[in-house]
Amino acid sequence: MAKRIVIALGGNALGKNLHEQMDAVNITAKAIADLIEAGYELVIAHGNGPQVGMIQNAFAAYRREDESRDVMPLSMCVAMSQGYIGYDLQNLIGEELDRRNTGMHIATVLTQVAVDPKDPAFQHPTKPIGAFMSEAEAKKLHDEKGIDVAEDAGRGWRQVVASPKPTEIIEIHTVKALLDQKHAVIAAGGGGIPVIWEDKYHLKGVPAVIDKDFASECLAEQLDADMLIILTAVEKVAINFGKPDQKGLDTLTPDEARKYIAEGQFAPGSMLPKVEAAVKFAESKPGRTALITLLEKAKDGIEGKTGTRIRA
Repeated sequence: MAKRIVIALGGNALGKNLHEQMDAVNITAKAIADLIEAGYELVIAHGNGPQVGMIQNAFAAYRREDESRDVMPLSMCVAMSQGYIGYDLQNLIGEELDRRNTGMHIATVLTQVAVDPKDPAFQHPTKPIGAFMSEAEAKKLHDEKGIDVAEDAGRGWRQVVASPKPTEIIEIHTVKALLDQKHAVIAAGGGGIPVIWEDKYHLKGVPAVIDKDFASECLAEQLDADMLIILTAVEKVAINFGKPDQKGLDTLTPDEARKYIAEGQFAPGSMLPKVEAAVKFAESKPGRTALITLLEKAKDGIEGKTGTRIRA
């Protein structure tokens, strides 16, 4: 039986603009195709920070031409970013699979991810997104549209949103059906389109950003994956990072990870959520393994040759 793996692509796998994205995805496609060709069942998640920012900035510029135009909801901006990132990924990965005559296919699933409306993060929106504004523009946006705004590190004012934890991958059965038909799948892009259940049947988009690593972990759990691979800009997780006594870690237990987290070894917004997501997956069921490494080292990491493996 093929090993089922969820891969969370880091920002370096996508670039920061359209030109960089095309160059980066060409490299990413080859590495992903290597794994599919080796027989692994793959689901690929990805970030969308620069891309959703470009979409928001474009709509902000559109609104500045005429203030009667609506602000595009963040949930819709995430959906748009899933569409055009998925378009590039599935085309180039699919092309690589065809060149190798694998007979395999790949598809993008527009993915909603449910969050708890009572998540404490909603009471303290802190994640800055979108274009910079003057204080007057920001306060007008808040007064007229009820949008949360905050000053961002002396650079100007921006919209701020919550970053709640994911609770459910809405399209999980669709992803499973595609895997069962031997398709690779791109899902939960940008952490997923953030939604809440308003009642038994109706989902409503909310202004939030779901961390891509936690969404990937949720996806891996609900798919009963064997492995979660979180790809980043370093080959291994390190302690004392950037110092003369920096040490890369080959393995990490959940208890060791919690000890290092308490020491402040992992930077918030960078390595910390990756380690936290990896620990959560490793502890979710016996035999599950998380791996943190570079994209180009993923195959070696799966084989135990490099990267940091987290296992309970």
